[in-house]
Amino acid sequence: MAKHTISRRSFNRIAITGLAASITGFATTPATQATPKTYPKGDYFDVHTHLGQVWGNRPELSAQNLLKWMDEMSIAQAVVLPLVSPESWDHVLTSDYTLKQTAPYRDRLIPFCSIDPRTLHLSSHKLKVDMLKKYQDAGAKGYGEHKPGVTMDDPRNLEFFAACAEIGMPILFHIDNARNIDKPGLPGLENVLRQIPNGTFIGHAQGWWASISGDTTQNDLQGYPKTKVAPGGAIDRLMDKYPNLYGDLSAGSGANSITRDLEFGREFIIRRSDRLLFGTDYLSPGQGVPQFELYGKTLADLPQAVKDKVFRNNARRVLGL
Repeated sequence: MAKHTISRRSFNRIAITGLAASITGFATTPATQATPKTYPKGDYFDVHTHLGQVWGNRPELSAQNLLKWMDEMSIAQAVVLPLVSPESWDHVLTSDYTLKQTAPYRDRLIPFCSIDPRTLHLSSHKLKVDMLKKYQDAGAKGYGEHKPGVTMDDPRNLEFFAACAEIGMPILFHIDNARNIDKPGLPGLENVLRQIPNGTFIGHAQGWWASISGDTTQNDLQGYPKTKVAPGGAIDRLMDKYPNLYGDLSAGSGANSITRDLEFGREFIIRRSDRLLFGTDYLSPGQGVPQFELYGKTLADLPQAVKDKVFRNNARRVLGL
């Protein structure tokens, strides 16, 4: 294979230019320091909420009602996730609906987009990228909740993950025995991480959080195990190996993963404080949310630096806010 080389003259020109830029930048930094970013007030950034339309006996969860609940719970900002796959919810919440409903409140409601990977009308990589870029230009900061009834490393998933990675769009995915299906140890997810090393992946749901333990069974991937956490869990192993992998602490599954073994759970949060994101999975008025009891009372003694990262700063960093 041919080596790429440059001449000594070109090298010297690049080096001198770089040195001059460094000196100039150093000299002017004090006068041009950026103003620190400010955010809406609140203790939490919630990485996982949904809006809900009227459906059967379930009342609507409008953007205004979501914001009211956020004020009550001291949530400064929240990601709002569409649900587009037929397996994902009892009614479809489209990306366009999510973008439209959040549009007046983008300082606090951060929309994602989603596309079912089984669609036949985005057959090429370019078409996938173009569609995702359209959503990104409309304000979508990520892709998800990704929840189709396929295996985690289905080639159609991989194609969309590659498109998201190309445009810098983080992916929030759901794993269980019916959506993004995987096996104990999460070999399918590892295949994804291996093939899409430049993507950003945020794990969620029973299959993901049951994998905090090293003795996870296939049935556990659809449940809420109550036993002590065994060493060798897939989450720790994969986080050690793949720096682009994060965990969404939302829903009953996220709370259960910590409360099933509080001693391990507390240590896990501290040890993985750069890789965990607070979330609730709030989607219906009056819904119970265990995260506030867990982190506001049971684990209220977490170090403040850990709270700052997990409750707010990690999500803002990952989403580039």
